[in-house]
Amino acid sequence: MPVSETDYDASHMETLDRDLGRISNLELATSYVARPMVGYGVAFVFVVLAGLLAALLFGQTSSTFIVIIAAVFGAYMALNIGANDVANNMGPAVGANALTMGGAIAIAAVFESAGALIAGGDVVGTIAKGIIAPESMGSANVFVWAMMAALLSSALWVNLATWVGAPVSTTHSVVGGVMGAGIAAAGFAAVSWGTMGAIAASWVISPVLGGVIAAGFLWFIKSNIIYVEDKIAAARRWVPVLVGIMGGAFASYIALKGIKKLIKIDLLSALGAGLAVAVLIWLVMIPVIRRQSEGLENRNRSLKVLFGIPLIVSAALLSFAHGANDVANAVGPLAAIVQALGTGDFTDAVAIPYWVMVIGALGISFGLFLFGPKLIRMVGSQITKLNPMRAYCVALSAAITVIVASWLGLPVSSTHIAVGGVFGVGFFREWDYDRRMRRARGSLPARPEHGAEERRRRKLVRRSHFMTIVAAWIITVPAAALLSAVLFWGMVNIAG
Repeated sequence: MPVSETDYDASHMETLDRDLGRISNLELATSYVARPMVGYGVAFVFVVLAGLLAALLFGQTSSTFIVIIAAVFGAYMALNIGANDVANNMGPAVGANALTMGGAIAIAAVFESAGALIAGGDVVGTIAKGIIAPESMGSANVFVWAMMAALLSSALWVNLATWVGAPVSTTHSVVGGVMGAGIAAAGFAAVSWGTMGAIAASWVISPVLGGVIAAGFLWFIKSNIIYVEDKIAAARRWVPVLVGIMGGAFASYIALKGIKKLIKIDLLSALGAGLAVAVLIWLVMIPVIRRQSEGLENRNRSLKVLFGIPLIVSAALLSFAHGANDVANAVGPLAAIVQALGTGDFTDAVAIPYWVMVIGALGISFGLFLFGPKLIRMVGSQITKLNPMRAYCVALSAAITVIVASWLGLPVSSTHIAVGGVFGVGFFREWDYDRRMRRARGSLPARPEHGAEERRRRKLVRRSHFMTIVAAWIITVPAAALLSAVLFWGMVNIAG
């Protein structure tokens, strides 16, 4: 039977549609595969440019090649800090939908760089906060190789942690790298075990303190705003107070940790400044919240609007303080290498040169832009579900925990505090849900769906992520130390 022209055209169009569909799918797959390759390409170009900058500004000496390699390692570490550590500041705001991913990355890049370049670069110890006695190294060459190994090992460890989706402390990574290289170079006696004990204690103190404070504020918000009859009236009373507390806490936090290069402020003065800022913000926010709350419905969804702007501001301030403090994790060992090779002095404190600081600041921003979204999503939405009120509690706990730790003289990790705050909010929600369900059931006979299966289904913190992150925290220092020792031996053997 002959095929009509209409049937032929329809068949031809169907075949063409299938072919176009295959081409479209191929283009989509190619785009998906190529996207990370673009990121790696940009990162590679940045690392190369960091090496060229070092060659231009250090000068032509017999040590220039080593400085170039150290600058490459420092740039690589800065990229990894941006990819991993910055997620702790931006994750809660993104998870709560107060910020888009693009907005979070833009704000973090600006404030991280500003913190690093304006307030960063404070004088750092020759060997990462007194972990190793510098004089135990014996010579400048041994010291340089130890710092090179520490820098590369910590960068590799943070890179691995980012790949598996675990937010880890870059400070602890650097400490582990320095310790491992120091032991390989000078033996176990060179390590300040008292300092290492305090750092190990911070593995527990930081997340627990952050979690307890975040859970405490969430309990307060639920008890005084969410679970009351007139939520809007309660919000008008308490939200200005809460925003004032946040403003005061961040004023003290920035004074203590964010601008210590510009001006030295003791804890009592920082707390006094924070109290003054808190009162001022409280007074300013009373009419603002009253105006924002006009016309809002008396339900929980309406309350989220009132916490949006404070949450964005807190994320920016956390980024500024992080850039001011943690940029030294990327460039502290690099600055020590530059000083040791330039002057031969490796036992005194190290002042970070401005060009080294630029490498650190830009590296953190590029790392965040290119590779940060993975960890931002992890912290913001994959551990537990966040809304603006819960994210507010996490951000506030980060500032208050640092202040409390400074008062007690305890070393803490900003990563552990922030992620601990997320865990604290999630576990509190589980406890609160179970408590309300038991109260609602009262004396009614238990039904099968109210048993273990329902409790398992209602768990609000993903246990797989919890176990992965805790395991990564525990092994960060020993893993970085072992890797650093191996790299140190390899570098010394190759150089010798």
